[in-house]
Amino acid sequence: MSSIVFDTHAFVKRLTAAGMPLQQAEILAEEQARLIDERRVTRAYLDERIKALEYRLTLRLGGMMVAAVSLVAAWVKIL
Repeated sequence: MSSIVFDTHAFVKRLTAAGMPLQQAEILAEEQARLIDERRVTRAYLDERIKALEYRLTLRLGGMMVAAVSLVAAWVKIL
C-alpha cells in the first residue's frame, strides 16, 4: 500500500513556472516520488527492528544474569 507523501502535480507546476520543460519536470517529479517512497520507513519495518532489538537485549540480560549468578556462587564458595 502506497500513500501519497509527495505532491508531484504541485512540484511539476513549480518547476515549469520556473522555466523547466514540462517533460523534464514530470520525469524529475516521478523520480523524486519514487525515491521518497523507497526511503519511507514503514510500520512493518519498525516492528521488525524492535523485535530484533528485544531479542538482542534478552540475550544480553540473560548473559549478564548467568555471569552474576556465577560470580555470586564462586564468591560464596570462597567464603
